[in-house]
Amino acid sequence: MIAALPLPDVLSTNHRTFRLRRVAESDLGALMFLLSDDPISAARGDRFVELDSAAYLSALKELTADSSNEVLLVVDDRGDAVATMQLTRIPGLSRGGATRLLVEAVRVRSIERSSGIGSAMMRWVTTTAAAATGASLVQLTSDQEREGAHRFYERLGFVGSHRGFKFQVQ
Repeated sequence: MIAALPLPDVLSTNHRTFRLRRVAESDLGALMFLLSDDPISAARGDRFVELDSAAYLSALKELTADSSNEVLLVVDDRGDAVATMQLTRIPGLSRGGATRLLVEAVRVRSIERSSGIGSAMMRWVTTTAAAATGASLVQLTSDQEREGAHRFYERLGFVGSHRGFKFQVQ
C-alpha cells in the first residue's frame, strides 16, 4: 500500500535542497495557505484561510487514515512549507489490470514557482513513488486554465491524452 511509501532524504533542485515528509494535523494551516496561494482557487472565490478549518481537518484525518492515500509536504531548510501534493493508489481493470498513481492537489508556493521544486517532486513521483506502489501509470488532472502547468507537465513527459469532466453536486 501507499502508506509504506519510502520518502527521500532530500529533494534537490539546482540551487537548494528540500525535505519531503508526510503531513501531520499540525500542518493544516500550511496546507490551507498553499491551497489558497493559487490564482485559480482565488478566481473561484476559495478562501481557505478564512474558512472554519473543521471540514479541512476532517478531510485530512480521513486521507491520512486511508492506506491508499498519502498527503505530502515539501519544506525548506527552515521548516517552512513550500509545496504539497496528494498521491492516491488506484487499482484498476483497464490497461490489463494496471495500478495507477493519481497525483492531486499539487501546489507550489507562489514565491517558489519556477525554482525547480515542482520538477523534483514529479521526478520522485514518476520514478520512486510509482515503483514503490506498483503503479504502471502516473496520472493527474489540471484545470484547463493552467496553460503554464500543462506545458510543465508535458516537458516532464506527461501526455494530455484524456479530457476530464466534473459534476458539481449541490
